[in-house]
Amino acid sequence: MSLVCTICARGGSKGVVGKNARDLLGKPVLAWSIAQARETGLFDAIAFSSDSDALLEAALKAGADIAVKRPDEMATDTAPKLPAIRHCLEQTMAQTGKTPEIFVDLDVTSPLRLASDITGAVALLRESGARNVITGAPARRSPYFNLVEQRTDGSVGLSKSANPPVTRRQDAPRCFDMNASIYVWRVAPFLEQPAVFYPDTRLFEMPEERSIDIDSDLDFTLVELLLRQRLPA
Repeated sequence: MSLVCTICARGGSKGVVGKNARDLLGKPVLAWSIAQARETGLFDAIAFSSDSDALLEAALKAGADIAVKRPDEMATDTAPKLPAIRHCLEQTMAQTGKTPEIFVDLDVTSPLRLASDITGAVALLRESGARNVITGAPARRSPYFNLVEQRTDGSVGLSKSANPPVTRRQDAPRCFDMNASIYVWRVAPFLEQPAVFYPDTRLFEMPEERSIDIDSDLDFTLVELLLRQRLPA
């Protein structure tokens, strides 16, 4: 087995209650990521991790191959996601008896991605030789030009300085908003040191209209609108 996909989703949500199972154009939100992973044809196994039995059942019904019960301590509001991803990966390897070379983690609340975004991110990892690839969209604000931060004394200034100072946005280094949609890792370095950023991390660029993460009711409305526009007339 050379590639597997992990998808992790908690049962609880404060921003949008029950968002992972919420109906989105006729199917639960979680089903969109499973379908996109399946569409790529890349994966020997698609594993879904959750602390919720209802979500695990829904994921299997939507086409996931493996259901991984997440420990309660990894499913709190303050629990970081990397341990949950690692747990899902390790459980998948234990159940299949195989160690993949590469794995992809899809954020369940990013249903606007395309299957081609997933294949493109995997291709970038393979071509670059990097340990991992993240995804992001061009940032609306540049820390070198018009993104400011507040200091402890209440004053504000540019988040990042350049020498010489940047006087035109076009002259600033390209900056991106991480969209948390797709993460691609080589398995060996991830298991040795789970991290989002390594010295050789690469970024696969996605457009803004495929980079909305559902974290509020407004996000859900926007995602539903954009997905509806893709449907045939």
